[in-house]
Amino acid sequence: MTDIQRATASAPRPGTPSRLRAINDRAALQLLLENGALTRTQIGTLTGLSKPTASQLLARLESAGLVVPVGTTTAGGPGPNAQLYRINPAAGYAAGLDVTPSRIRVAVADLAGTTIAEHVVPTPGRRAGGTAGRVTEAVTETLRLAGLPAGSLHEVVIGTPGALDPATGRLRYASHLAGWHSPGLPAELSAALGAPVSIENDVNLAAVAEQALGAARGCEDFVLLWAEEGIGAAIVIAGRLHRGFTGGAGEVGYMPVPGAPVVRDVRRENSGGFQELAGARAVLALARQHGLNAPTAAAAVTLALDTPGAGEEFLSVLADRLALGLAVIVAVVDPELVVLSGGTPTAGGDRLRELVQERLTGLAVAGPQVRCSTVPGPPVLHGALQRALATAREAVFTTA
Repeated sequence: MTDIQRATASAPRPGTPSRLRAINDRAALQLLLENGALTRTQIGTLTGLSKPTASQLLARLESAGLVVPVGTTTAGGPGPNAQLYRINPAAGYAAGLDVTPSRIRVAVADLAGTTIAEHVVPTPGRRAGGTAGRVTEAVTETLRLAGLPAGSLHEVVIGTPGALDPATGRLRYASHLAGWHSPGLPAELSAALGAPVSIENDVNLAAVAEQALGAARGCEDFVLLWAEEGIGAAIVIAGRLHRGFTGGAGEVGYMPVPGAPVVRDVRRENSGGFQELAGARAVLALARQHGLNAPTAAAAVTLALDTPGAGEEFLSVLADRLALGLAVIVAVVDPELVVLSGGTPTAGGDRLRELVQERLTGLAVAGPQVRCSTVPGPPVLHGALQRALATAREAVFTTA
């Protein structure tokens, strides 16, 4: 290849009229998603387009079924009120699922992001068979509750414990989740539901929700620590989830830490240091040592908040343990922010957060701020829905 050919190949493509129209259309659609209903003048002002161009843009989007008129402005003043436009919510639908060994939780939202139905299906026992059927039934029932026929979805995202190995398609780090380890399961579900299906780590999806709706909004470098039955973390670097080479980034329950037994064969034992220090069983054992008897780790933390003396001592030790694991993560990642999520930190609220912040400040050279999750509702479900909506919008906005 000659120098001229190389220069020609590397030169940016010229902005053809169709390409510029597509860019303008996407910009307008994004503005409507972020701001709600807007007038032609407002869209022109925000995009820098002339009135005629903004009018043509809206006509194209309305003809494609992506925007709909929704009344007029009521500000008053001389002249007629201006027509308002918004994203057509019926232009597409997406579903998010939060899966645990005991239940499947489903939510369906329209393209504008409004959740129109939720449904929970218990899955007792450890039956491995029939996973695709149970998921399909749960999603179909949620669609029925939303008043939508089967096949209405454009995208489905499922949050589960563990992580898919990108090389094999198998779910790793989740031996307790029976029936979810077949590499062909996403394709089987996609065929049954009539929409693309992807499976994502549940803690990663909690971080997606936190970045879109909660304590990490506007933050591009943060770590979310999830503490519930198990311990996990999600790592966001430069605004993007870091999954690792095998998809296992953030499986910090296996991380060796001082004060916890060192497990030499974590794959066989399915456990590790940090899990043995701050997982649910460890929290319950610690609570009993302080005379606090409760059925769950979250309940033990709630009880501790209402128990002067022994309760504060318990919270102090728990904060030490959480900060110890976080100090290792912070030393490697150096995030701007740490978000505490999951049942145990949520139950501890601001008091546990304060104690973790204090202990972490003493243990780590870097000093990230520690915040509690502020996602309004189940973080994994919201994260799955946010991810599904983003992909559905990409498909609908591109093909329309």
